[in-house]
Amino acid sequence: MSGNGVGGPGGRRDAGARGGDDEEEDEEEGLEGEGLAAWERAYADERSWESLQEDESGLLRPIDTKTFQHAQYRRRLLLRTAAAAGDSGSAAPRIQRGLIRYLYVVIDFSRAASETDYRPSRMAVVAKCVEGFVREFFDQNPLSHIGLVAIKDGIAHRLTELGGSPESQIRALMGKLECSGDPSLQNALDLVHGFLTQVPSYGHREILILYSALTTCDPGNIMETIENCKKAKIRCSVVGLSAEIYICKHLCAETGGSYTVALDEAHFKELLQEHAPPSPAIAEYAVANLIKMGFPQRGAETIIAICSCHKEPKVGGGYTCPQCFARVCELPTECNICGLTLVSSPHLARSYHHLFPVLPFNEASVAPLNSYQKSPRTCFGCQQDLLNYGSKSSLHVSCPKCNQYFCLDCDIYIHESLHNCPGCESRRESILS
Repeated sequence: MSGNGVGGPGGRRDAGARGGDDEEEDEEEGLEGEGLAAWERAYADERSWESLQEDESGLLRPIDTKTFQHAQYRRRLLLRTAAAAGDSGSAAPRIQRGLIRYLYVVIDFSRAASETDYRPSRMAVVAKCVEGFVREFFDQNPLSHIGLVAIKDGIAHRLTELGGSPESQIRALMGKLECSGDPSLQNALDLVHGFLTQVPSYGHREILILYSALTTCDPGNIMETIENCKKAKIRCSVVGLSAEIYICKHLCAETGGSYTVALDEAHFKELLQEHAPPSPAIAEYAVANLIKMGFPQRGAETIIAICSCHKEPKVGGGYTCPQCFARVCELPTECNICGLTLVSSPHLARSYHHLFPVLPFNEASVAPLNSYQKSPRTCFGCQQDLLNYGSKSSLHVSCPKCNQYFCLDCDIYIHESLHNCPGCESRRESILS
């Protein structure tokens, strides 16, 4: 009797304990889901394994990410167009842009950059994204110059001088990836201010700060430094990796820049790439100037000449200044002897498309087979079939001017690389002929 009496409650207690354990396990799983890092949630939310499909032979088809990439691209393009239209007050903006930019990228290499909320660390993610940004910057701004500055241990170090070579900038950055101490925003602004005040007046002076820390260790009054940057017409922009900071927001508001905070690695890369195209010029900063430029000729491969850039003899290659006949290694640059701006004709041609951008194309979808609506069969650009029924890739776009239809790949290629609509160009040629 006593055993049964003890066993009954004991059995009930065991069942209750098991129920409690199940509830605890469920709570732990929920907590684990809530405690996932940003990069872990990205994989958990995508659930890419559910979109796998098999073909007729039972093999897995590759995942089609074309529509997703195209949606991201169109969002950036529409936001960029809406911002430009808002600045100019018209739907088809014709606005002045700074095609000759002098940009210093200030990178926070303090101990906050060693945090691992970005995998493998903030420093590694920033270095990788800056490498892509530098290449995209020179592709979008062939007449511009860029320099790198690192802040750590309360000191600002200039990693590279203003130059037009992406390889030298990236090489210098990858050799200085170390984190320590606290950042000093004021020292970085003072350092860059001293360099940017020496650039020509026709150049647009900009600072892009990639900030990881939540504090700044400044030796003096940073408000005076911000006022000096404002007087020198230096546009300062900040991309934060942790949280919004008042002093960074105040800096951007006073100098006409933009302040954004990244949510994860993909968002940080997107925010950084938004600074690659030239932004609309501020009214009081946009002063029309005539710039004297030289178009040097490429030297013969067998000629030995002393390079004015590195002060050493080099065999072949390089370019000869048309004014003082000095030898330089690469273009665009300024002649170290006479100070003439040296460019090539393709540099000017590639800068022209920022003044007259291609309008965003309108989205369309393929009409069904039993529809009487006329639908295009092929893409006007690549001549690929658009009638891929039963999949998302049947989406396509049309030019609002010439009404020609293009696939998603051609849409991205036209706006990002070609910068001309083939349909409009062909119609213009037929009219001229």
